[in-house]
Amino acid sequence: MEEYLQFSDEVEDAIEANIPIVALESTIISHGMPYPENINTAKQVEKIIANNGAMPATIAIINGKITVGLTEAQMEFMATESQIVKASRRDLPVILIKKFHASTTVAATMICARLAGIQVFVTGGIGGVHRKAERTFDISADLQELAATNVAVVSAGAKSILDLKLTMEYLETLGVPVLGYQTDEFPAFYSRTSGIQANYRIETPEAIARIIRTKWDLGLNGGVIIGNPIPEEYSMNPEEINTAIEAALQEADERGIEGKDVTPFLLDKIKELTGGESLAANIALIENNALLGAQIAVALSKL
Repeated sequence: MEEYLQFSDEVEDAIEANIPIVALESTIISHGMPYPENINTAKQVEKIIANNGAMPATIAIINGKITVGLTEAQMEFMATESQIVKASRRDLPVILIKKFHASTTVAATMICARLAGIQVFVTGGIGGVHRKAERTFDISADLQELAATNVAVVSAGAKSILDLKLTMEYLETLGVPVLGYQTDEFPAFYSRTSGIQANYRIETPEAIARIIRTKWDLGLNGGVIIGNPIPEEYSMNPEEINTAIEAALQEADERGIEGKDVTPFLLDKIKELTGGESLAANIALIENNALLGAQIAVALSKL
């Protein structure tokens, strides 16, 4: 793996010292938020994880190397460089050979985390089945990765631009457990409620860690989703956010925006339509997920 992976000094030291490590994606830096909110959020998320007993490891591809743990200069580069592609499973071999710079999606970050021996990954929201998927067949590669790769993913549910009911059905087919952290519902990213039941409500990080360990001990490969609702004070009105989503989807359809370009376009358009409220919510939920992810990683390390 030395040909493909490089670790920051801090992450290497954490590995040697058996300090639990939490993986973070870089798509939120390069494609998910505007500057400087992107880099400020990335730094704050890392700080939260470090303050709660774990080592943060933001993952990106720089000069064709999977880089596990970014320096401040590398993070600034990912936040400001325009020639950064977005990598999922299918893209990784080509990006490494061509020595491109790339941010990692949920699927790619899971793969890279597994290669690096990291068991817990914190993101904002997973991808899923897009609305009108029966016509477009637009289903995120994140779901297949969750079925195959042994990494636990802490998220505020699936992005609410998706068809959440179909996403849950697809996860059930793939055998991926969906745990609600102190909630009975699968969170809807910007909103705490979705009306869709999580598979199980779990009350503590320690209980979540035992479930994760038991799953893998039994040879049941694949990830676990921990749905962590956005903090109450940042939770948006479901009707208001859905109106913005529908307007953004209509514009995307009219402009012929497809594939990987859909999600970043929709998130940016929704931010515009909500007067920036969705961006504040996005920042709050990823910080909240970082706290829980660190707690789960610490609990897992003790088992």
